[in-house]
Amino acid sequence: MRNIKITIAYDGTRYNGWQRQDNTDNTIQGKIEGLLSRMTGEAVEIHGSGRTDAGVHSLGQVFHFHTECSMTTEDIMTYMNEYLPMDIGVLKVENTFERFHSRLNVKQKTYCYHIWNSPIPNVFVRKYSYHIPEKLDIKKMEQAAEYLLGSHDFKSFCSNKRMKKSTVRRIEAICFEKEGEMLKIRYKGNGFLYNMVRILTGTLIEIGKGERGPEDMKRILESLDREQAGFTAPAHGLFLENVEY
Repeated sequence: MRNIKITIAYDGTRYNGWQRQDNTDNTIQGKIEGLLSRMTGEAVEIHGSGRTDAGVHSLGQVFHFHTECSMTTEDIMTYMNEYLPMDIGVLKVENTFERFHSRLNVKQKTYCYHIWNSPIPNVFVRKYSYHIPEKLDIKKMEQAAEYLLGSHDFKSFCSNKRMKKSTVRRIEAICFEKEGEMLKIRYKGNGFLYNMVRILTGTLIEIGKGERGPEDMKRILESLDREQAGFTAPAHGLFLENVEY
């Protein structure tokens, strides 16, 4: 039995997220499993490094699956890129060791949130960035982000109110990159809770607008109360950039 590791990119605009659902076949996992099942003649179940929400994009999602298929990795990649929808692309196909697990073996993930920060909208990036016309104070946002670095209980930044597992995560870095009118906020950490990056981004945006102070981030973090944090930034500005093992 082979264990195949695959890295893909996708435009999440028209999908109901990554995870397979019973009430729709319009998920990325569902599309890939259907194709691989046809390719191998087996009932294929894939396991992703994590779930992305409806509308979220990826530059480097990773998944694995087990198969008896004898096709080469090159032939698998060619087949998938020929028959997958044009908004899903296979970047790499590898044979990996038997016990590799794309979620359990993750050491670090990087997410990037794109903000078009200009009074003038850009019609060409509207599907891949959140438009904010008000000027953001990036220095204050950077000051607030300092409170988030390291290991903390991020319950205040999780949308899942019934979360029974630990909400402690470690953020290694939060970087702000300005390219003209495009602001990119990059988050690197060992894992992220449901909607965590989008809620962190929404809170930072409110601080950038002057609706909150940078020091409020410490209070919000310590409150362990989702109601204290900011809004959930829209999905279409978020990209899963990289998964490290």
